[in-house]
Amino acid sequence: MFESADLRHHVSKAAYKRDETALREALLDEQFDLAAQRRFAVLILIAGVEGAGKGETINLLNEWMDPRRIHTRAFFQPTDEERERPEAWRFWRALPRKGEIGVFFGAWHTMPMVQRAMGEISEAEFAQSIGDIRRLETMLCDEGVLLLKYWFHMSKGQQKKRLKALEKDPATRWRVTEHEWTFHDMYDRFIAVTEPFLRETSTGEAPWIVVPGADPRYRALTFGRHLLAALRERLDQKPPKRLPDKTPPLLAPADTVTVLSALDLDQKLDRAVYKAELETWQGRLNALVRDPHFKAMSLVVVFEGNDSAGKGGAIRRVTGALDARSYQTVSIAAPTEEERAQPYLWRFWRHLPRRGGVVIFDRSWYGRVLVERVEGFCSEADWMRAYGEINDFEAAMVRHGTVVVKFWLAISKAEQLKRFKQREKVAFKRFKITDEDWRNRDKWGVYETAICDMVDRTSTAAAPWTLVEANDKLFARIKVLETLCGAIETAMERNGGKKGKKG
Repeated sequence: MFESADLRHHVSKAAYKRDETALREALLDEQFDLAAQRRFAVLILIAGVEGAGKGETINLLNEWMDPRRIHTRAFFQPTDEERERPEAWRFWRALPRKGEIGVFFGAWHTMPMVQRAMGEISEAEFAQSIGDIRRLETMLCDEGVLLLKYWFHMSKGQQKKRLKALEKDPATRWRVTEHEWTFHDMYDRFIAVTEPFLRETSTGEAPWIVVPGADPRYRALTFGRHLLAALRERLDQKPPKRLPDKTPPLLAPADTVTVLSALDLDQKLDRAVYKAELETWQGRLNALVRDPHFKAMSLVVVFEGNDSAGKGGAIRRVTGALDARSYQTVSIAAPTEEERAQPYLWRFWRHLPRRGGVVIFDRSWYGRVLVERVEGFCSEADWMRAYGEINDFEAAMVRHGTVVVKFWLAISKAEQLKRFKQREKVAFKRFKITDEDWRNRDKWGVYETAICDMVDRTSTAAAPWTLVEANDKLFARIKVLETLCGAIETAMERNGGKKGKKG
């Protein structure tokens, strides 16, 4: 990749002055069109060797374009807050909105390259990072983000000359520190890592563009022209026509048995037994989240289920065992305007808990493969790829030490009808029943197909689904509490901690 890049280009001052004016005018026009259309976001990743002009180029970009719609973020070593969450969290919350441009210095590619060059991670760990990065970038592109990746490059000799020139000038001396010279001394080692890394992560939808950095004028025009062409191409594209969805079951059973039909929904719990069990399991859950070992973990609980299946009641029994300062409940409804301006998973990433924290999702990211699939709020291509994206999302949480527990509360169609009618009769429960609930009920069979597909494709070893028989609310609540305690205890044992005590 680097061998094919001619690093000796030069642009005269007169030619640069002539071309710069036209280029900056055209870029500004495209930026205004981007803001007016608000169809997609632009994310620019900046990387390269030290002294190759990365910062100067982005400073120039802010001069050429409206800086109010360019959001630049530099990612250094993670802060304490960022270390408390999965690695990708800090990148997700900084993503630009549709109609805007984001610039990332030191994004998700930087740490794996540095760690591998320093010998801090193995070849296998490096390969895993490459796979994670490819999937993340593919997902962003599938969500409509225009992802542009620039590697600013120069030879080792050019780098040394550049650093000495910066060091000699009093106005730029501050930009050359021991850090830059250390990286210069390790130039060959870094190139041995970065070149294959760039090849592996350069894809059709998001290729790396090598920008020769020795001549500032050539560097600026090369970067600006490529950005302009990419903006024009995307803005001129018409939105693709949406094909009609077929929504077949992805894994059609050979008989009539499904993961839902196999459930025994008639299981019950005597109220006296329930009261004793509730006290026991709430006490155990409270002890577990107060255990010192839990401070090295976090907990994400997902509640999904049929309408009126008792999710709210189950959640209240969980939160009743917790200190109100240690948890957050996130209720998911239709996305807001702010959320629609971001990739789908953004609104869930931003709520992830820090270590020692608990977040409970009342509905979740599974809306894409349930409500959005059935109601046609997203295309078939969107919900089909969502299974893999969701599994990657949950795997990232688990690798960070988050315990992910997912509940599907299931009730029979007859039990749902009974509860709907009860809610209509009781004044303080009327708000719980809406016209939408009745419409969803009319699509019971279609939803059941989507639920079975969801469980089949997203129940993983790291984050399995727990199907809860919920015709009897008392039975369901105890099963939820018992499952939660078991999941936390298993994670503690795996990490060398102790089990929570009963009671």
